[in-house]
Amino acid sequence: MQENTPIAAALAEIRAALESAGIEDPAVDAELILGHVLGVSRGRVQALAVLGERLSAPQAERAAQLAEDRASRVPLQHLTGRAPFRAIELAVGPGVFVPRPETETVAQFAIDALQLAPTAEPIAVDLCTGSGAIALSLAHEVPSARVWALEKSRDAHAWATRNVAEWGDGRVELVQGDVAELARIPAFAALAGRVHVLISNPPYVPADMVPRDPEVRDHDPELALYGGDDGLDIVRVISREARALVMQGGLLVLEHAELQGAAIRALLAADGWRAAATHQDLSGRDRTTTALR
Repeated sequence: MQENTPIAAALAEIRAALESAGIEDPAVDAELILGHVLGVSRGRVQALAVLGERLSAPQAERAAQLAEDRASRVPLQHLTGRAPFRAIELAVGPGVFVPRPETETVAQFAIDALQLAPTAEPIAVDLCTGSGAIALSLAHEVPSARVWALEKSRDAHAWATRNVAEWGDGRVELVQGDVAELARIPAFAALAGRVHVLISNPPYVPADMVPRDPEVRDHDPELALYGGDDGLDIVRVISREARALVMQGGLLVLEHAELQGAAIRALLAADGWRAAATHQDLSGRDRTTTALR
């Protein structure tokens, strides 16, 4: 990529390189890379390309390096340091799970329940919070809610801390700890029987099902991916531990893989949860199971 390269030509060059590398949406990623370099939105990149604007030498060099890194299957979000999720944009990078679009539909169940809670200040808990995407979306979209979030990984907790400082509005309490020890963590023990909604996107990939995408396999932390032989080890822990927190009539919301709904409904029923139901995401795949306390 040369100095004074037209933005339209730079987009075409990056798009071709990413397409050759097997990137799923090379045109989108090309626009986002240049948007990051230029400090503008994707839509503005498109407009600048139409207007015939050009890149400076430093901009061209930076764009070329980012395109090379992306072609090597480094996640785009690690390159830009940001990941959009619903109405917010999170700081992310190595050591934390990059939030996925399908999780946005999972969060909606919790948001809807909080908005309908018969109290002025509903309480939500997000377990295995990672970057804090779900917890912060609940707080952002339900301004009356108070949210407690738990994360085991020190690295992920550090990213979540940054995001809570940016988006928490003083209503998100972030705790580092293990979900298996939930009842012994003072902040959560104090919530016993008071939680209106408990939500989690736990590790649910079976141990022998290594993801095919290099972005996931090589860059998402294993602690955030794998959930034991059948992928449900952490779900079992949450099912047991969460009952002490959630009030009668409160809602449990779990994200999971496409073929895990039936098994999750069965284990929830065995633990005493009521009305377990599995729901599809926007692509028609089973993605969320909910249950009532």
